[in-house]
Amino acid sequence: MATADDSVSWDQDSILSRDLLSATSVELCYENLNRSCVRSPYSPGPRLILYAVFGFGAVLAVCGNLLVMTSILHFRQLHSPANFLMASLACADFLVGMTVMPFSMVRSVEGCWYFGDSYCKLHTCFDVSFCYCSIFHLCFISVDRYIAVSDPLIYPTRFTASVSGKCTTFSWLLSIIYSFSLLYTGANEAGLEDLVSALTCVGGCQLAVNQSWVFINFLLFLIPTLVMITVYSKIFLIAKQQAQNIEKMSKQTARASDSYKDRVAKRERKAAKTLGIAVAAFLLSWLPYFIDSIIDAFLGFITPTYVYEILVWIAYYNSAMNPLIYAFFYPWFRKAIKLIVSGKILRENSSTTNLFPE
Repeated sequence: MATADDSVSWDQDSILSRDLLSATSVELCYENLNRSCVRSPYSPGPRLILYAVFGFGAVLAVCGNLLVMTSILHFRQLHSPANFLMASLACADFLVGMTVMPFSMVRSVEGCWYFGDSYCKLHTCFDVSFCYCSIFHLCFISVDRYIAVSDPLIYPTRFTASVSGKCTTFSWLLSIIYSFSLLYTGANEAGLEDLVSALTCVGGCQLAVNQSWVFINFLLFLIPTLVMITVYSKIFLIAKQQAQNIEKMSKQTARASDSYKDRVAKRERKAAKTLGIAVAAFLLSWLPYFIDSIIDAFLGFITPTYVYEILVWIAYYNSAMNPLIYAFFYPWFRKAIKLIVSGKILRENSSTTNLFPE
């Protein structure tokens, strides 16, 4: 039971502690709170640059993915099972730009979390959910492209709107249920109670994950990654064989049906190549983070804060990359952007506009 003398002693210690911090010019996230985290601010120049870089990424993720979703949902010509998967992937990246990147930007630049403990956990859940949602979507898209390239004429009967809907539902539900149940039950902190207690301070938003769950997280990333690498390897082998066959056929008189099949195969190969680049960009963005997380967990969390922030933002920037990839490789997306930005999609029957080159 605390006594009056204990209270006086505690107050004196608090005053002494604050005086010591003041004397050494240490900044706190919350100057009037004893349990405040220490703040390590950047000088004005680097601070402005970081806000510009991170802010640009967030704006690009929001606006770029909003354009992708609007294009696919508005123009009837783009209403296909594969494109609906792409729209759902864009939705996950859009939500990263809306709910994750702006708050992480302030944390990274200011060195403090100013948005409360409740949103700290929710923010982390969003981060984990949308990451896994993206990789599951990309995995299903790679399988879709394999079916399309291996047999483009039968493909429409195999990958239907129903199949696309099931893939989308699975990706979202598994990601959300996994992340929220892991973080809100506290299973990720089991065995790390002392570390969590030592790291906990007002103005901080640290996520501690024990070795078991770090390994499971890594497997949830690695297994879809291996599937995608295997599938895209087969896709490019098939594409090479088809290109050789087309070259042989071009020296002969081809039937109309063969000519049509060749055109369809060529279109599907181009789509597979573009989405393969999107998959490669995703893996290059997220792989360093996942490798570091598993090494960190087994070596006692030794990664310096600035290294962690660099890896996190490389991963975040992936949410802004897909619209740039689509804009570079898809003429229909560039045409759709022009129609959206110019306001022409507000005209009557704009949804029936032909987006594909003649």
